[in-house]
Amino acid sequence: MTVRGIRGATTVEANEERVILEATSELLKRIVEANGIVPEDIASIIVTVTHDLDAIFPARAIRQLPGWELVPLMCALEVPVKGSLEKCIRLMVHVNTDKRQDEIRHIFLGRARELRPDLAGDADNTP
Repeated sequence: MTVRGIRGATTVEANEERVILEATSELLKRIVEANGIVPEDIASIIVTVTHDLDAIFPARAIRQLPGWELVPLMCALEVPVKGSLEKCIRLMVHVNTDKRQDEIRHIFLGRARELRPDLAGDADNTP
């Protein structure tokens, strides 16, 4: 078994608790479904946000999901590069898996599709 990283990102329209929590939860659920994983498979998750999202820690959305209470989570600020995508939440899910690197499904939702146009055509990347 190998540890693989699964990337995901989404955007929100407002710096509001409910909006951030819902977007984070939706992104994680889509990653989990696309990759057929369960909380026990997860080694850890790093969550980053852009500087304009400070209403709540997005990891709180994950912590509230049934079965995710013991998954190690960490939040951080994304590097504030001028002109970069705003109001963006990113996940790096470290998963124990037998899947090959090319079998991992990365998920980009909303305006975050701009981050990886090479993956935007994937059926799992629909809004």
